[in-house]
Amino acid sequence: MNAPESPKPRVAVVFGGRSSEHAISCVTAGAVMDAIDREKYDVVPIGIARDGRWVLEPDETARLRLQGDTLPEVDGDRTGVALLRQERHTELVVSEASQPHAPLGEIDVVFPVLHGPWGEDGTIQGMLEMAGVRYVGAGVLASAVSMDKAYMKVVLEGAGIPVMPGVVITARRWAREPEVCRAEIEALGYPLFVKPARGGSSIGISKVHDASELDAAIALAQAEDPKILVEVGAVGAREVECGVLESPDGEILTSQPAEIRIGGDHEWYDFEAKYLPAEHTELDIPAVLPDEVAAQMRELAARVFEAVSGEGLARVDFFVMPDHSLVVNELNTMPGFTPTSMYPQMWAAAGISYSELVDRLIQLALQRDTGLR
Repeated sequence: MNAPESPKPRVAVVFGGRSSEHAISCVTAGAVMDAIDREKYDVVPIGIARDGRWVLEPDETARLRLQGDTLPEVDGDRTGVALLRQERHTELVVSEASQPHAPLGEIDVVFPVLHGPWGEDGTIQGMLEMAGVRYVGAGVLASAVSMDKAYMKVVLEGAGIPVMPGVVITARRWAREPEVCRAEIEALGYPLFVKPARGGSSIGISKVHDASELDAAIALAQAEDPKILVEVGAVGAREVECGVLESPDGEILTSQPAEIRIGGDHEWYDFEAKYLPAEHTELDIPAVLPDEVAAQMRELAARVFEAVSGEGLARVDFFVMPDHSLVVNELNTMPGFTPTSMYPQMWAAAGISYSELVDRLIQLALQRDTGLR
């Protein structure tokens, strides 16, 4: 099963994973694999099943697309694979209990299109660092801090960057002192948003209008993460995003801000509005903002990226308050990355096509060594 030698860099696209964003990761992977220039790179699709098993996926991207209400999924029964560190390189090997390891060839760079815990949170980044494999995107610290919205707030506040007021409720606190937790939450005032501290794609998030809705919202969020964040609702705010892209010489580039306008019955930007039929949302690229506000947002997005030691790419989500002041909502180190996702669309508006964006990120990863930097 030895793979033939190739002069082209070998890119392992890793997707799926154990988080509730498994299906969205699969969709992203299909789009990324379609965009990779096969004349320039060899591509190896690696799926992580919901139970954490790593498997060799076929290079067939059609099955990774959204099909109506059917979401794609990694097939955990396929051939198991693992990364094996050799003296001077790391290679991919078949890893099956019934047979010895069989080499599948060296891996030059990993493109981890994993969303959520056990992927976007520094876990796979740490594993790749230990294996000595270059990878696309943020390192261990930036990934972990950005995934945990509670710690993201601590870091950004320390850097003098405005964030929404909130309260962190752990499962232990909620079990031991629920009334103290409720009092802290009540002090924030309604409406509120209750969300998993380490989740994404708006899964497990609720808008809470009054105290009668609070317990159900906490239960929903805790089903995704025992640690939750309760935040003040940004009443009257607009949701505007800004893309960040590192240049080959280390310059931090920012896109024109883009705005999400939600239609239909969606009171806020929930999962359906993000990923299901397009009539639910409209995107304004660039967002209609005063020039000075747009410039301030781009400057602030770069500061956020630097504050968490970001690398490669990020999307910074803002609330534009009624008085045009800016508040950072969250930071995504592996933002939605299908061609119709906001991040690629912002760069397309700047003249960087989807395939060029994918290529830039792979090249950045190939130029960057693992280890302390």
